[in-house]
Amino acid sequence: MKKWLGMIFIGILMTTTTACGSGSSGEMENKEKQTKKEGKTVVTLSIQESNSFYQTLEKKFEEKYPDIDLQIKSYRTAGEKFDQGEYEKYKKTTNTAMLSGKGPDIIDVDVLPLEEYVNKQLLLNMNDLLDQDKTLDKNDIQMDVLETLKLKGGLYRVPSGFGLSVFAGDGNAIKNSTVKIDDKSWNWNTFEEISKQLIQQAGKGGKEHLYALASYPAESTLGAMVVDNYAEFVDRTAKKAKFDSPEFVKLMQHIKKMYDDKVMTAELVEMNNQLFSDVSLMSPKDFIDGLYSYFENPVLLQKPHMGQSEATRIFPLSQFAIRANSPVKDEAWKFISFLLSDEVQSLQERGGFSLLASVNDKKLNEMQEQVKSGTYKFGKKAKVSDEAFSQFKQFVHGSFQYVDVDVKVLSIIYEESETFFSGQKSADEAAKLIQNRVTTYLNE
Repeated sequence: MKKWLGMIFIGILMTTTTACGSGSSGEMENKEKQTKKEGKTVVTLSIQESNSFYQTLEKKFEEKYPDIDLQIKSYRTAGEKFDQGEYEKYKKTTNTAMLSGKGPDIIDVDVLPLEEYVNKQLLLNMNDLLDQDKTLDKNDIQMDVLETLKLKGGLYRVPSGFGLSVFAGDGNAIKNSTVKIDDKSWNWNTFEEISKQLIQQAGKGGKEHLYALASYPAESTLGAMVVDNYAEFVDRTAKKAKFDSPEFVKLMQHIKKMYDDKVMTAELVEMNNQLFSDVSLMSPKDFIDGLYSYFENPVLLQKPHMGQSEATRIFPLSQFAIRANSPVKDEAWKFISFLLSDEVQSLQERGGFSLLASVNDKKLNEMQEQVKSGTYKFGKKAKVSDEAFSQFKQFVHGSFQYVDVDVKVLSIIYEESETFFSGQKSADEAAKLIQNRVTTYLNE
């Protein structure tokens, strides 16, 4: 969970400002001059962090479009430290520029208030541009990912790649038990009962105590459950929260009970002493490098849920949007289109799963052949069955969901729920504190 929280607090970008908006003919002429440099059309791109991928991307894009000068502006260099104060300063500065109609032509909106920008018509809806682009193979693009990222029916962002948040189990422990898991229907109550049975059966076999989940503080577990059911507790549009509801109070109490009963623990334990784990997969390689570092024989499961069966949760990487009043929207779209091309999606430097199904399949097929030949490098020889690879491919081609979570809300939940889990306050008291703070924040 700590890895997951760290991933949410990803790098912050810095936008540059250019003159834009409607005005007199003199202003329009000045705007035209600003979009030209040595006969080339200037397109500005603001990113959160410079790295080798963007350096390669800029070079290849300008080779393909020699009449365009792509100017990439980054807020920080790779590995540079970034504290919370700088994060808030960045957001304020960027919002001021965007709300005044200024900014780069293309912007990475990962940590920016996308919904607010859409409501104020500051970003370009790329639906029609994507539909009309004849250079792209729509049958190869993972349209379900783009569909999941739509807001109010519009495509306002296109990521360079995406990650998967999966729930994995110890296949050996599950296989050697009499417990049957129906992960399409289980919730956190059945998860607790199943875990207790697995722990009890392992104990009879002489194995030391197992935990369903380990190394997760209770407040982090609560945060993860809120993320998976965010819409149940936060109405972003109405700016209302439901953290003082009976459902949230019961959720807190249930989590505490699982820790008190030693079904879960915040203590660090050996990997073979836990039954399940939340795992963030950042690329096809993580199906092996990630899952098999947790379990000798991992199985992918749907995460226990409160309501209906849920799709696999994704998290987009580097979400690019086009400023609605950019004077070079056509050229900006050429960049987005190039980002979705096989040439860019196949770049080794690009992070995450690809937006092209063929690129993901090719990588998984290569891994499968390497495992069979014994040449796959994973510290030790990877023992991955063809059945496991089939499951990996199903996950990559499966149905997805995206949860647009506010990091500040999560930090409030973490801080205030800790008082309940440590015994300082009752569940009702902690829930009311969370409700009051989140409500105040949402209405700021």
